[in-house]
Amino acid sequence: MIKSQITLKQLEAFAFVVDSGTFRAAASALGTTQPNISARITALEAALNVTLLIRDAGSVRLTADGEKLLQKAREVLWAGEALIEEAGRQELIEETLRLGVTELVACTWLQSFLRLMKDAYPKLRIQLEVDLSTAIDARLMEGQLDLALQTGPFKSKAFASEPLGQEPYCWVGHPHIVHEISAKPSLSELFDLTVLTHAKHTQACAALHEIATVQGLRRERIVHCSALSACVPMVLESLGVALLPERLVQGEILAGELHKIDADWLPDPLSFFARYAPARSALYVEKASRIAKTAMHLP
Repeated sequence: MIKSQITLKQLEAFAFVVDSGTFRAAASALGTTQPNISARITALEAALNVTLLIRDAGSVRLTADGEKLLQKAREVLWAGEALIEEAGRQELIEETLRLGVTELVACTWLQSFLRLMKDAYPKLRIQLEVDLSTAIDARLMEGQLDLALQTGPFKSKAFASEPLGQEPYCWVGHPHIVHEISAKPSLSELFDLTVLTHAKHTQACAALHEIATVQGLRRERIVHCSALSACVPMVLESLGVALLPERLVQGEILAGELHKIDADWLPDPLSFFARYAPARSALYVEKASRIAKTAMHLP
């Protein structure tokens, strides 16, 4: 056992500067000032008698010594976090989880996830971004998010992708419209009406356009909504039938405000994943991915 000449705050500053790319971004993530981060790095370099980072026009890069010592620094930080977890003192983890979710998550099981996270980590702050899955994927790749709860496909395979579950689609319509069509309508019959659905980039919409092309249906009947939440009021106003994730309209179906339509075609279900960078993430990020799986399957 040795008497340490370095601190966890110094190691934390080192890792955060590397992960965020700048001293300013690291200071923001850690809730301190840029001079404080610089002072911690300088003190760490002095204690170890090495140069860890090269400062260059606002950006930083690792030296050869920095490359060698970065992983060891992370292991010390993980060990400190594991000690807190083992002692059952999760309230000592006063960090910020930068979380990116798709709109469907935000409209359905996000609140359950946030409640479970609050129970597990009472002092953890969550910085939330709701966006398209492609935008969330880009933010994750840039190191601007710690955890993404999203659908594929993904541009990079350099992240852990923990399967959370699937969300099936359904066709729905206002009772007035549903009563005017067949009990089990064909897709061509639905295309006699306006077809409401969400953004063009999604896998389901790509599949819808593809089958409409194959069957010679009028694709101009498809009305895309960039926001899922805007699509539901439109179908409630009898503006058309809608192809939507079933959980999004579960409440309206149970209340009798919308009726499910037993059509002859549905796209594949949406597959959701929790994605993060295990090589640099705190242990609570991995635990958050497991909590997300639990939250998604709560009633």
